[in-house]
Amino acid sequence: MILSPLTLFQLTGALLFFIGATCMIFKRTFIGMLIGVEIMLNGAGLSLVAASQLTTADSATGQIGALLIMGLAAAEATLVLAIALVVYRRFKTVESEKVATLRG
Repeated sequence: MILSPLTLFQLTGALLFFIGATCMIFKRTFIGMLIGVEIMLNGAGLSLVAASQLTTADSATGQIGALLIMGLAAAEATLVLAIALVVYRRFKTVESEKVATLRG
């Protein structure tokens, strides 16, 4: 069975998304969760560009969508790293389970 290039790219994008979701679920630190979100966004961008390049759709639309996803990923990474820095300064850890407990 021979798969088309679009199917291969879509499967690769879905695999990246699944790896990112797994990383989000099982990682204990904020930085690990950030890496998972970045992998998920890269999978979505790959699927979008592949769909626009390998179908009759306008390729510029997919490229603009990928640029928007990259901008969103950069803004999200900046925000999460700033939050992780503040959390580390306050709690001396970036593990999500230790930060989630309330103190009296």
